[in-house]
Formats: sequence, C-alpha cells, structure tokens
Amino acid sequence: MLEDFDFSATLAEFGDLAALYIPRFILAIITLIVGLALIKRIVKSLQNILTKREVDPSLVPFLSGLLKALLIIVLIISIAGMVGIETTSFVAVLGAAGLAIGLALQGSLSNFAGGILILIMKPFRVGDVIEAQGVTALVTEIQIFHTVLKSYDNKTIILPNGPLYNDKIINYSTEPTRLVEWIFGISYSDDIDQARQIIKDIVFTDERVIEKDNPYINLSELANSSVNLKVRARVNQPDYWNLFFEVNEKVKKAFDREGITIPFPQVDAHIFEEKK
Repeated sequence: MLEDFDFSATLAEFGDLAALYIPRFILAIITLIVGLALIKRIVKSLQNILTKREVDPSLVPFLSGLLKALLIIVLIISIAGMVGIETTSFVAVLGAAGLAIGLALQGSLSNFAGGILILIMKPFRVGDVIEAQGVTALVTEIQIFHTVLKSYDNKTIILPNGPLYNDKIINYSTEPTRLVEWIFGISYSDDIDQARQIIKDIVFTDERVIEKDNPYINLSELANSSVNLKVRARVNQPDYWNLFFEVNEKVKKAFDREGITIPFPQVDAHIFEEKK
C-alpha cells in the first residue's frame, strides 16, 4: 500500500492548497486586526457624539454595544468570505430570521426606535411639561419603549414612544418665559377705555409680569353677545398658572365694582301678533 502512495503528488497538492489558502488566511488575519481597531474607533466616536449631545447615560453603552455587535458580525461574514467559506446561505438565513423577528415585533421595534430618537434628538426632557397624544402633563421618565408622564391631578400616563415621536409635540418648558393670554368680554353698552384701564391696573402692575411698558390690551372681536378684549402678558414659567387664575378673579371683582357687565350668550325674541 505504501508503495502505491504517491508522496510527490500529495506534496504537490498540499503545496497548491497552501499557496491558495495561506495568503487568504494572512489577509483575513490582517483584516481582522484592522477591522477590530476600526470598530473600536467608530464605537468610541459614537460614544463621544452621544455624550456631547447629552444623551441619557444609560443609553450610551447600550447604543455603542449594539453598534459594536453589528459591526463585528459584518466583519466576521467578510472574513469568512475571504477564506473561501460559503456565506450566501448563512446571510440568507440570517436575513429571513431578522425579517420574521421584525414582523413579529413591529410595534415594539417602532417604540424602540422612537425611544432612541427621543433620547438623542431631545424634543423634550424629564421635567418638561408637554402636550402630546391628547394629554398635557409633566414628563417624569423617558424609557426605551415608552415615556411616563404625571398629570396635574396626579395620574400616571404612559405613552408609547413610536406614536409619541411621530406625532405633534408641544413643549411648554423650552423657554424660560411664557405669554399668558386672557379674553375678557364686556357688554356693547360698556366703556371700552374704562374696561381697558381696569385690566391694565390689575395685570400690568403685578410684579410677576416682566414687560410692563407696552401693555397688550386690544379689542379682538365684536362677538354676538360681547365685545372681547384680548390681553397678553409675559411671565416666568413658574408664574404662569398662578397669574392666570388670579387675574381672572381680580378682573371679575373689579368689573363688578365698576359696573362693567360680563355678558352671557343671549337671544332677543320678538313676538308679532298676527292680524285677523
């Protein structure tokens, strides 16, 4: 048997295989080393960007770890192709599995993506008062899949991040000041200048009002039952609601004292007697 074994042919075949695969293995090792170093730099750059954008600290390692895992998978598949391993079937199976998981978790993935975008883009922060999805409340937590809010009557509201990010969001806390707006209706028979002076003495002498020199008190509408005066005053955020409610009460009492009528909707009915 040994006499029939052709060592020269085997050695030649081994040499051919070595000549074919050794350069591939060397190239794969170099690619692995360079790829890992490049992945490290990319992940580090992502961490720096997220830190500069003041992204939630708990999200930074999660996102950087997710990116690192995805890049390593791509690197391994590339290296496997370099050394001659068939990767087409593997990639096809991986893609099919990813598609099936994505379809099964479509809603959760939407909320996940929305949570990441909220934490990165920061349309609002914890402590802001926002109006979204038909509710107005204080943001207490921003989590990956949902945002937790607290209403003024102390109810906990949980909103999914997907619809929340993709819908209109009104953030009442982005600016240090706000404009308080009132509309006071007076009777058509009342003196507009007198009513304006009463409002001015109440609103624009209050120490919480920031801009007092140019008071905004204008006739906004000649309505069916009233002459409406629109009033605007700029205040600091914490003073908004206190001033709003207090002025409503003070103006009502002052109008009563000065004989200014606050009309309510009314209809004049005219009865005509039918002539026989």
